[in-house]
Amino acid sequence: MLKLVRLAASFATACPFCADMNAHQHREAGVTDEELEALRTHARPEDISGLSELERLAIRYAQLASQTPLRFPSEFVVALQGGFAEREIVVLATTAAQVNYWARLVQSLGIPPAGFSSP
Repeated sequence: MLKLVRLAASFATACPFCADMNAHQHREAGVTDEELEALRTHARPEDISGLSELERLAIRYAQLASQTPLRFPSEFVVALQGGFAEREIVVLATTAAQVNYWARLVQSLGIPPAGFSSP
C-alpha cells in the first residue's frame, strides 16, 4: 500500500525523478503494470480495478496531500478515519509528505530521472 501512496504522490507532484524512483520494482511490491499506468495517467482511484477500498482511500489521501492548497473534504476524512487507525493515517501522511519534500527538492535542483525503473 505504501508503494501505491508513493507512486500517487509522485505523479500528483509531477516529479519525473520521484515517479522513476518509486516505480522501481513496482511488480515486486504487488503493484501491477495496469495500476501503475492508471496512477501515471491520474485515473480516479475508484476507477482502478483490482484495488481494495483501503488502497483507494490511501491513494486518494496521497493525491489530496500533494495538492496546493490542501483541501480534505469532510466526507473523505470520515471515510479515511473509518478505514484507518490514527497511527496508520500518520504513516500515510508522512509517506506522502516525504515524497512531496523530495519532489520539490529534486525539481528545484533540476535533477533528472536516474533510470531506476528502466528495464
